[in-house]
Amino acid sequence: MASPFEVLAEPARRDILDALMAGALPVGELAHATGLSQPNTSRHLRILREADLVESRSQGQRRLYRLRGDGFAELARWLAPYVQLWRTSLDALESQLEEEE
Repeated sequence: MASPFEVLAEPARRDILDALMAGALPVGELAHATGLSQPNTSRHLRILREADLVESRSQGQRRLYRLRGDGFAELARWLAPYVQLWRTSLDALESQLEEEE
């Protein structure tokens, strides 16, 4: 199975994840939102499911896809030190600007 980082390297998959931020959607609506064909959207959704970034559930005759918060844990752990570095830099900038006032 590919890592979440490899999966997210594909812009179309990031577009699908962005569309799912609003909530669960069927393949057809995701295809429309991203401009992808329905078969291509389904292919990307399969890869996102295998990476545990999305999950699906049946609702009548259609399948809805939604984000899996747990699937982003590995990404969040890896990013945490970089976010802290960024916050530290912003705090230092804020202090510098306050001193100059």
